[in-house]
Amino acid sequence: MKDLHEGRMYWQETLPHPRTYPALRDSADVDAAVVGGGMSGAVVAYVLASAGLRTALVERGGVAAGSSLANTGLLQYCNDIMLSELIGRIGERDAVRFYRACAEAVQDLGAIASALPIDAEYRPASSLYCASTDQDVPKLKREYEALKTAGFDVEYWEPEQIGARYPFRKPGAIVTHGDAQVNPYRFVHAVVDEAAARFGLQAHEQTDIVAHETAGDGTHVLRTAAGPELRAKHVVYAVGYEPEELRGRLIRSEMDRSSVIVTPPQRELSPWYGRYMIWETARPYFYTRLTEDGRVIAGGYDEPYGQPLAGHNARDRIAEKLSARVQELFPSFDARPDYEWNATFARSRDDLPFIGEDPKWPRVYYCLGYGGNGTVYSMIGAGLLRALILGRKHPLAGIVGLDRPSLQPS
Repeated sequence: MKDLHEGRMYWQETLPHPRTYPALRDSADVDAAVVGGGMSGAVVAYVLASAGLRTALVERGGVAAGSSLANTGLLQYCNDIMLSELIGRIGERDAVRFYRACAEAVQDLGAIASALPIDAEYRPASSLYCASTDQDVPKLKREYEALKTAGFDVEYWEPEQIGARYPFRKPGAIVTHGDAQVNPYRFVHAVVDEAAARFGLQAHEQTDIVAHETAGDGTHVLRTAAGPELRAKHVVYAVGYEPEELRGRLIRSEMDRSSVIVTPPQRELSPWYGRYMIWETARPYFYTRLTEDGRVIAGGYDEPYGQPLAGHNARDRIAEKLSARVQELFPSFDARPDYEWNATFARSRDDLPFIGEDPKWPRVYYCLGYGGNGTVYSMIGAGLLRALILGRKHPLAGIVGLDRPSLQPS
């Protein structure tokens, strides 16, 4: 897999000297091996290690250096697919169950963040989900009713209510309470550090898994490029792209690329009511949030291409578009990009993550939080996989599992 992002990244500036971990130098035996040192791998490894499982995390590069470095840190229970649309696809019971699990995951991430040794900049927040056009208003109102009926803490704002709080107006908006935002780079590093210090997690960077075999006794043997082996009762793949083990066999996923800018810190934030995260009904959608030091993060202009934009000129053109969107919303802001990047991300064709055991390979699991809500999916996946590994059932297993009906060939 080639690089997952191109450009000048922002998050590593907020943690200039993260802890590093040695490559796997000696073969080892563990209960669970987690492949991938990004958001999904870190959270899964933390949860498994905290459950008393001897756990190892292996990352072929550096912790939080792949997809997580391009993560913009929005934690929302609303998904790329609206609840009202998901109800039509998988039924009300399962759709509401999934949305509630997302809401619980936002809070669970906060609980982990509160126990970390450094500030991961997890902050409870609300979101403003705007109708992009007048034609989207009926759809947005249906979504509001679906969320309200399901018990979520939501409001519906008319254009006048939006304009009374912001320097812009939209045809309508849902306000969702119970969301949050985070610094993904600080969070992932702190989660791995805490799991290692507190729960005995064995973390190894610069450890490339080149082969995965199953021994006669059912033990999984992960062979590294450098020679040492990691033998595990259970293996979890938690990577930001489709694992070779599944390519063309089960998962229907697609690779897109998206652009992000980060502005200088703003001198005056009063125009941004409540520091709400803002996004819209258009697909692909524009979204924006504030950082701890008052910078604006804005992203969007997703494209169906599997490699990030490497050329400065092409990235600059999209950065200018994002800057113009920020300026349109907040005319008084300095919307010039201090940082800009373009990143590849995976999404599923049914808008749900891939989490569960491989139907054809016992005790091999996947936590693939594809889509715009990957961090929330990582937390859901950690709890689900902990249950499966410990021999318990989980209410979401049939909704996000790899053998769900929507993934089967038509």
